[in-house]
Amino acid sequence: MASIVAGCNTPDYAIVTGGEKEVVVVTKTETVTETVTETVEIEVEVPVYVEVEVPVNEGIIWVDSFTQHMSVDGIDILWVVDRSGSMNRYNAELLAGVEAMLLALPIADWRLVMISADPSRAIASNEFPLVPGDDIDDAADMLATLTSAPYEEGFNSVYDYIVNNPYSSTWMRPDAGLLVVFVSDEEEQSNVEYPAVSDFMSWYGSLRMGSVFMASVVNQEPSTSLCAWAPSPIDVGDRYMEATAMLGGVIVDICDTDWSPGVTDATHSIEPYEHLKLTHDAEADSIRVFIDGSLNSDWFYQESDNTVYFTVIPAAGQLVEIGYRYIEVTDTADTGS
Repeated sequence: MASIVAGCNTPDYAIVTGGEKEVVVVTKTETVTETVTETVEIEVEVPVYVEVEVPVNEGIIWVDSFTQHMSVDGIDILWVVDRSGSMNRYNAELLAGVEAMLLALPIADWRLVMISADPSRAIASNEFPLVPGDDIDDAADMLATLTSAPYEEGFNSVYDYIVNNPYSSTWMRPDAGLLVVFVSDEEEQSNVEYPAVSDFMSWYGSLRMGSVFMASVVNQEPSTSLCAWAPSPIDVGDRYMEATAMLGGVIVDICDTDWSPGVTDATHSIEPYEHLKLTHDAEADSIRVFIDGSLNSDWFYQESDNTVYFTVIPAAGQLVEIGYRYIEVTDTADTGS
């Protein structure tokens, strides 16, 4: 028989059997959960993104352009020579200048004639042109046909030879470029027909689709003249120089002992465009080339010399436009002032 004794004292209860006493301790565990809310301030760095407008130099758009010279299909050349008595002293320089041009010209597709600056002689000239293969001796023979003449009307001579001399049409080509070289130690005197230089240039500039060029070998202002004596103001070739400057041509002092460098430069100026140096330093990836308004890819850009080179040469009369972007650099150097 078992007896259970329970009470409030420890142990909580005991089991007694067979005269033996066994104590069993029962532990009561009570868990009490208490929620405590406490506000703690902690400083935390939080990135804040603010939209700010930053000025960016996107560059300036620029377009360089040119119309291909008709000289790409050949060049016709007129040397218009003053044959008044005072010009005989320049014969050696004149022939050396012509020889320099013959050597500087391309090996093919050019024709050259010398005519008198006296229009009455020019209109009757029927000299067959010098062509590739001719040399200084041939040029000397042609110069010898230009006999002494009293008038110095270079503008009238060019007009009368091209328009009123039937022989000119037997060798001059309307689809070729045209270079006129004036040689005189006196002022141009076609004042009646061409009171202003621009009057002559309006006609001349309309020829060959504008593929016309000019050079002058003339007396320059006394202050810059290379002559041993100061040329008279009435002998300065102002009208020739004005016309030449309108076309960006080469002007040579007639008293220079060597006309060759200037004549060579004039010859190079008539060459067709095979490349174009850009006006500004281009952003290479922005360059676009258009020929007659159509996008073209027959070219490459060389950054070292800022030049566009054409792998296919544009044809005569084609308008070539090269557009690109460049960054304008502002000089911020401290001048120390």
